[in-house]
Amino acid sequence: QVQLVESGGGLVQPGGSLGLSCAASGTIFGIDTMGWYRQGPGKERDLVALTYNDDSTNYVDSVKGRFTISRDSTKNTVYLQMNSLKPEDTAVYYCYAEVRRTMAPRLHAYWGQGTQVTVSS
Repeated sequence: QVQLVESGGGLVQPGGSLGLSCAASGTIFGIDTMGWYRQGPGKERDLVALTYNDDSTNYVDSVKGRFTISRDSTKNTVYLQMNSLKPEDTAVYYCYAEVRRTMAPRLHAYWGQGTQVTVSS
C-alpha cells in the first residue's frame, strides 16, 4: 500500500503565505502525477495544481501567479507554496498521487487525509 502524509496548513491572514508538503511512502516503483486538490465549505473537491513526471505543471486559473507547485522525486514529495492568499482559498487541501507499485505500467490513485487552510483576518 501507499500512504500520503501531508504537513503544513493552518490559519493565515489575507495576503499572507503558507506552504504545504506531501510525502508518499510504501510500495512505490514510480510516481507519475502528484498534486493538490481542495474542497471548500459546501463545495466539491476541485483541482488546484498538478505536476507530472516530465516536470510539467497544471494550475487552476484562480491560483495562477500566486501558487507554485514543485516536486522532489528523490523524496517522493510534492510541495505547494501559496502566496497572496485570499479568503476564498479557505478549504481542506488534499494531496493526490498516481503511483506505479511494480514495473507494470498500471497506475494506482491515492489521496492524503487532507489539511485545513483557513484565510481570515
